[in-house]
Amino acid sequence: MSTSATDPSTPAGATAQISDLVVAIDHVGIAVPDLEAAKKWYATHLGFESLHQETNEEQGVEEAMVGPAGGGTLIQLLAPLDESSTIAKFIDRNGPGLQQLAVRVTDIDAVAARLTGAGVRLLYPEAKRGTANSRINFVHPKDAGGVLLELVEPAADAAH
Repeated sequence: MSTSATDPSTPAGATAQISDLVVAIDHVGIAVPDLEAAKKWYATHLGFESLHQETNEEQGVEEAMVGPAGGGTLIQLLAPLDESSTIAKFIDRNGPGLQQLAVRVTDIDAVAARLTGAGVRLLYPEAKRGTANSRINFVHPKDAGGVLLELVEPAADAAH
């Protein structure tokens, strides 16, 4: 391995050991115009249960985490609270569909420092509150191959 890959002061070294902090695919986010209709579709066709639901005023969404009763990677259904929300604008621009991919991290602040140290742009200067009191941030899609990549540090008392 080259020296720069292990030197945290270099862009390559900043993320060389990030796998110790990124532990799983957490969920995929799907933008939907009607949350109840989407929940019903996943229940009817895949047997998925609604495992958590909440309104996130700051993000401008009503959201539900759905998935198999036994757990695993979940689907986050995101419906706009009003036409000014990011999800409403996403649906207007792209139609309903896959909006983001989320990875679970153990320390969002450390991941953010390593990514920004490697020149990767994040959408927020500091983590924000996400589903079930998780802490979240997003990697800019232009820095993640066109994918809006969410970083999720679950709350200490989270079920998954």
